[in-house]
Amino acid sequence: MRVILAEDSTLLREGLVRLLVEEGHDVLAAVGDAEALISAVAAHRPDVVVTDVRMPPTNSDEGMKAALEIRRRFPEVGVLVLSQYVEQRYAVDLLTEHADGVGYLLKDRVVQVEEFLDALRRVGDGDVAFDPEVVRRLLARTSHPLDVLTERERQVLAHMAEGHTNNAIASRLHVSRSAVEKHINSIFDKLGLSDVDGYSRRVLAILRYLRA
Repeated sequence: MRVILAEDSTLLREGLVRLLVEEGHDVLAAVGDAEALISAVAAHRPDVVVTDVRMPPTNSDEGMKAALEIRRRFPEVGVLVLSQYVEQRYAVDLLTEHADGVGYLLKDRVVQVEEFLDALRRVGDGDVAFDPEVVRRLLARTSHPLDVLTERERQVLAHMAEGHTNNAIASRLHVSRSAVEKHINSIFDKLGLSDVDGYSRRVLAILRYLRA
């Protein structure tokens, strides 16, 4: 298969390159950040991308965001996430919006090299490959869609659902308008609405609240 790797740890990245080459795969690029990953995919159109979740510059969720962008722009490219972390906020989108050619493995649970290679093959063939622990955590995460919100954010969202303006919410909660705006932006981010175009994020957030 034609593979692109994204891993900020040089040692692990080079180790994966050697492993894949020895197994007969063609490693088109091996990069250390999400921006370089997206550029490499656009240039080479691989069969599969293997990416970590946390990469520079903030070492938070750049890899997962890049995986989502790749699947949206290049749906024919399989994506295998290989990480120490379960990034719940975007992992649900990755695994539910795209029913094939995706996988998610936890580094510390891959005890045999063949497990990784088998997952890579399945993703490349358009199948799925999920670590059972990833599935367990995501199911726990999605059991209630508002579990990611803090108590204060839930209060703000409840007032939004009642039709109150930001000024009215600030008055009712005895906080500043800017504090309310920060809570609302956090709600949008946690509910995966930050990058929504063409729709009112406020309305979508309220709908999520009402459905929950």
